[in-house]
Amino acid sequence: MAQGGESGTGSGARALVVLLGFVWGFQWIATAIALHDIKPWTLRTLGIAGGAVTLLIAAKIAGADLHVPKRERIHVMVGSFFNLAAFHILGAYSQLSGATSRTIIISYSMPIWATLFSLLLLRERLDRVRIVAFVLCLAGLAVLLEPLFGNGVPVFVFYSLAAAICWAFGTVYMKWMRVTVPPLANAFWQLVFSFIFLGSGMLIVEGLPHSQPIGLQAALGAGYIAILGTGLAHFLWWSINGKVSTVTASIGALLVPVIGVSASTLILGERPTGPDIVGFALIFAAAASVLLTPAVKPPMTPD
Repeated sequence: MAQGGESGTGSGARALVVLLGFVWGFQWIATAIALHDIKPWTLRTLGIAGGAVTLLIAAKIAGADLHVPKRERIHVMVGSFFNLAAFHILGAYSQLSGATSRTIIISYSMPIWATLFSLLLLRERLDRVRIVAFVLCLAGLAVLLEPLFGNGVPVFVFYSLAAAICWAFGTVYMKWMRVTVPPLANAFWQLVFSFIFLGSGMLIVEGLPHSQPIGLQAALGAGYIAILGTGLAHFLWWSINGKVSTVTASIGALLVPVIGVSASTLILGERPTGPDIVGFALIFAAAASVLLTPAVKPPMTPD
């Protein structure tokens, strides 16, 4: 999100930032519930499709231009694969095999991996703040995961770490390629390309969706993902783009893991252990120190 003043419509934009944090935070819970009855590839494909349709309707109402310059389409497609398709399906498999709260915590180590990709691809300096953040992140992951390694490395760890790394690479890639597509057009076409990727994976892994009993809670969860968590959320992000400062946007991004972890405790009944809490605190501190540094532009959150 671009840095900008917060006068005039700033208070309304800040309220939308908070709303966005809640919408994306609760999407993790909706996903956990929907996965009880809906297969992961099918859930993600339908969710992205519903989000794309919702965003298209919102864009038409707003009179927004969704054109993408021809030379940038390939970059939007690559960004879509890592930012949305890979992140979403890896996150879903992580939630299937591990606690949602732990998936959220590990996934939000993303700013640290984005820092490393920025160092390699953008030649950005690894200053003192980022070094401290990286150490905090590694310490948090070690504290969180060490008790889980008694019976081997849990598979959800690979999924959630891979999700975070894909998200980080996709974000840095868009900056590396100097993509200038307007935020709403970028969001819409990333959803469209992601639907193609996920739909292809669904056909290969799960086949065509077929009629099966789906509980009310799972159906509501899937509807939330499609309409609110994907479509409305991306429209909100576009609406506040450039209207709030980097720090305000970063705080909004940091609301997502806090809300997601809290809601997983209250709604899903997950009980964080001592290492979970300490690990979360360390990783959250690492992400906060990176995102709240004025020189760092916060990423577009895919979830």
